[in-house]
Amino acid sequence: MIPVIIIDDDEPYRNVLARSLKRQGFQAEAFAAPLPAMAEIASHKNPVVLLDLRLDNDSGLLWIEKIRQQNASARIVLLTGYASISTAVEAIKLGAEDYLPKPITASEIAKYLTHGKDEQLLDPQQPMSVERLEWEHIQKVLKEHDGNISASARAMGMHRRTLQRKLAKKPVQK
Repeated sequence: MIPVIIIDDDEPYRNVLARSLKRQGFQAEAFAAPLPAMAEIASHKNPVVLLDLRLDNDSGLLWIEKIRQQNASARIVLLTGYASISTAVEAIKLGAEDYLPKPITASEIAKYLTHGKDEQLLDPQQPMSVERLEWEHIQKVLKEHDGNISASARAMGMHRRTLQRKLAKKPVQK
């Protein structure tokens, strides 16, 4: 039985995911934050850690190295509704095994855990929405300008307040 440790601040998603994975034969434990999960991570051989990128006022990226130090054999998979190429690259460089975009179902995660990343999880015919593409582009430009909103807004030809409003909205998942 594969031990799966879910760290996600979205309580309904976290609980449903844990229950669904248990029904599919995984040993799943769910936590709202990384710190309380550390003892559980350390207690397993080869656990899978499903780590949310955005955790309340924290970033899952900041916890990858700490999780790796706690258990070097842990498979860390970042889950996020805020996918961007630059964040994915950074997560892999920090030691995450993979990066999966939300929304993702327990069945898709189970398929990934049993068959690996070569298994087709998402429908390739389903294009990303315009809002989603815009969000990813904004994240890329922000990364290029070290998070400076004013410089990023200038680079994209928009007013700083417009960019701040766009950043405050959650992107559509697709």
